[in-house]
Amino acid sequence: MSKLGKKPLLIPTGVEVSLTGKTIEAKGPLGKQSLSFPDEISLVLNDAMIKVNQVGETKRAKSMHGTYVRLLANLLTGVNQGFTKVIEVVGTGFKAEMQGEALLLSLGYSHQITFPAPVGVTIQTLENKITISGIDCQLVGLTARRIKSLREPDSYKGKGLRYLGQKLKLKPGKAAAKGVTTK
Repeated sequence: MSKLGKKPLLIPTGVEVSLTGKTIEAKGPLGKQSLSFPDEISLVLNDAMIKVNQVGETKRAKSMHGTYVRLLANLLTGVNQGFTKVIEVVGTGFKAEMQGEALLLSLGYSHQITFPAPVGVTIQTLENKITISGIDCQLVGLTARRIKSLREPDSYKGKGLRYLGQKLKLKPGKAAAKGVTTK
């Protein structure tokens, strides 16, 4: 049994949860979302908490137990608070701006890149930061990763797209590698 699965999930205030067959649906201040779970998982729904149990002792049941506890916790957090990822745009001449519902990026290429916002995700720009937010944790993370992959940080100067607060280990370069000092 999973360590996470032993603990019941508390339902946040302002969130309504309903269980229909093998699907659980949560409605909160930010929207509604549902999650279907396999036969190896059973749910017990009380007034203020949800208990996730595994059915059987198979390897699949054991592996699904902790996974679906986390997915259910993300579902409850998403409809109540939402998820946010912030990407920094670092580099001279690099910029990001919104053009309607699409993100327009100038990343040092010969052309600008247009990135349409997926359904269920909100993208905003402010100065040199791109904020991606939504109620689905997986969709927000996937969208942030796709945007970041358009221009990974350079290993010598650090130019490119990176998560807010991400530390980079920069390579020293040719002159520092040879031990030559420049004046």
